[in-house]
Amino acid sequence: MDAIRAITERVSVAQLTGPDITQEQKEILFKAALRAPDHAWMRPSRYLTIEGEAREELGKIFYKYQAGREVLSPEKAKKIKNMLLRAPLVIVGITHLEEHPKVPRDEQLLSTGAGVQNMLNAAYAMGLGAIWRTGAMAECEGVRKALGLNRDDVITAFLYVGHINTTPKPVPDVELSEYVTAWTGETS
Repeated sequence: MDAIRAITERVSVAQLTGPDITQEQKEILFKAALRAPDHAWMRPSRYLTIEGEAREELGKIFYKYQAGREVLSPEKAKKIKNMLLRAPLVIVGITHLEEHPKVPRDEQLLSTGAGVQNMLNAAYAMGLGAIWRTGAMAECEGVRKALGLNRDDVITAFLYVGHINTTPKPVPDVELSEYVTAWTGETS
């Protein structure tokens, strides 16, 4: 698949299945991620792979911290414990923030975000499905500690990657003029 098609037709796919993602496919995903814009060549992005039984272990950690925040119905408890089983590969996108005189915090976060977007496009180009999630567990200090993160690390994404197990949503038509305007230099 050519790059323009992958970029303009990609959609998120939540229903994913096995088989596992191959080592070659993972290498392509991470090579794509590391081609994201990176001002001052800071390399703020880190990626953890969660596969196999590790998904169940992290699901237990998600449950522990979610149950500590609210009373969970049996259905919601099961959903949280099994959340990471929705795909054979979950990639945790992490931004390691550093003070820099020319590269602000937001730019470092956006670099990792661009890397995650590159992985979404690469997955689609390889015929895989993927979806980017964050949510409360991305902000949870207990989850951060369980993943071995320090105070300068931010969870930017939980990227679920697998083989498509549904008919993807069609690419919506977008009226570009609703989002793109030429600035003429005049102010009101």
